[in-house]
Amino acid sequence: MDERTVMLNELAQGLRPIGQGVEWFEALPAQDQFEVLRDLGGHCIQARATVEDGPESVRIAGIRPTHTPAVLITRGQLAGQLTKIINLPQDERVKAFRLLVALLGVADKRRRERFCADGCTHAWHQLAAGADTEAATA
Repeated sequence: MDERTVMLNELAQGLRPIGQGVEWFEALPAQDQFEVLRDLGGHCIQARATVEDGPESVRIAGIRPTHTPAVLITRGQLAGQLTKIINLPQDERVKAFRLLVALLGVADKRRRERFCADGCTHAWHQLAAGADTEAATA
């Protein structure tokens, strides 16, 4: 799993504070920001995010329900709305980032509870154990 994917999953799982993630995201060049949003959208689809996850994701993200990404996420046809969110203008990217991290967190939490409660081999579900191991050996 590459460094970017680890960061995104740690943010979504609450293993890193979102403020740290926002700082990291804002420091990226515009093209890299786009790629991060695209990757997040793909991770959300893979985690089986639904339109019903939208309101909770908006709340967790700390953005207003009237912000463009929040409006889009609750409109239905999630894959199409994710494409629109990923392609929002530069001044909407941090809100989009916060929202997609939250959406990934909501969807992946449900997926872990339903399908991985008795253990799994998904590398991104083992991050907390890895962080504990790193802390113990530091």
